[in-house]
Amino acid sequence: MREQRTVIAMMDGFGMEYYHSAPLPNIKGMAEKGFFKEVTGVFPSVTNVNNVSIACGAWPAQHGIVANSYFDRESGSAQYMNASNMIDVPTVFEHAKKQGVGTALLTSKRKSLELFHKHLDFGVAAEDAPVEMIEKYGEPAGIYSREINYWLWSVAVDLLKTRPDLGLIYVHITDYPMHAWAESAPESIEHVSRLDELIGEAIAVAPDAAFYLTADHAMNKKLQCWDLDKVCEARGVPLEFALSPERDYYIKHHRNFTGCAWLWLKDPSDEEAVRNILKELDGVEEILNREEAAERFHLRADRIGDLTVTGDKDTMFGEMDSEYETLAEDYRAHGSLYEMDLPLIIYNEQGELPPEEELLANKDLTRWLYR
Repeated sequence: MREQRTVIAMMDGFGMEYYHSAPLPNIKGMAEKGFFKEVTGVFPSVTNVNNVSIACGAWPAQHGIVANSYFDRESGSAQYMNASNMIDVPTVFEHAKKQGVGTALLTSKRKSLELFHKHLDFGVAAEDAPVEMIEKYGEPAGIYSREINYWLWSVAVDLLKTRPDLGLIYVHITDYPMHAWAESAPESIEHVSRLDELIGEAIAVAPDAAFYLTADHAMNKKLQCWDLDKVCEARGVPLEFALSPERDYYIKHHRNFTGCAWLWLKDPSDEEAVRNILKELDGVEEILNREEAAERFHLRADRIGDLTVTGDKDTMFGEMDSEYETLAEDYRAHGSLYEMDLPLIIYNEQGELPPEEELLANKDLTRWLYR
């Protein structure tokens, strides 16, 4: 049984540019005194895929969560991929519970609580905080704020003070501030600096605990978006469905656009024609068939499209009123292969760490915990 308390900080949107943007004495202090490595995320670089990969220590091919939404052929529509029964392997919470360890999930986003509610002794989503939490800690700010993350980490600090029975605490912030502000913006500096202070408080009140920190994806400014369904329809080769893997509840973050797309063909014979159409679009980098994408990106083949389209650093894909749009000057998002450079930090771990060469991706952070 693992006896050391463990805090997992899943810093949504905290790519390397944000890590380097401010002094962050506590987070960088953990990196200097403990283990630090720049690692890759999991593709597509959206939250559910990476959050579940981190919590399971596994690729999507094993755990089954390949996007924020999936295409349900029976209804002919996209459905949210937030159901816990869609996760096919045990999470770190389940592994901990099997060892008799108390578990907690603190998240800004309710979709994470929907995914991980099983095997929790304590769980709260700040955007939908229960009355008793509000009475104790005050009402959190809305999901489209940076202050909601401060509330979340303040609760984590209190639990570390008052709930020694919780041996595993997983804290998942929202990336809205990263969508809203570039790393150099004053609001962004204030955000990451305040989080650093709160993490410092957590370390101070729990000197016995191990702290594990990584992110799900980075963030980039984007310039343009294509609606691939409208593109193909207008050129005489309609699709069965086009899905943005980013599609979730938080439309203000990203308008449900992603730096990649999955396409389902009406007929397999349409593939060549669709490829020829897509190759002509500015910003399309690569078009992979189902088997190629599943193998390269470690995805579960039956949950992705017939074709996977990847965009360059400037390009997004999603559902719009027109087939093309120049994005607003302040639009920032992710989902492509250009938002996958992330920090991985392990601090104050009393046990033996895996060899450095085995820590290559964010999903490796917990792969060996409670096993």
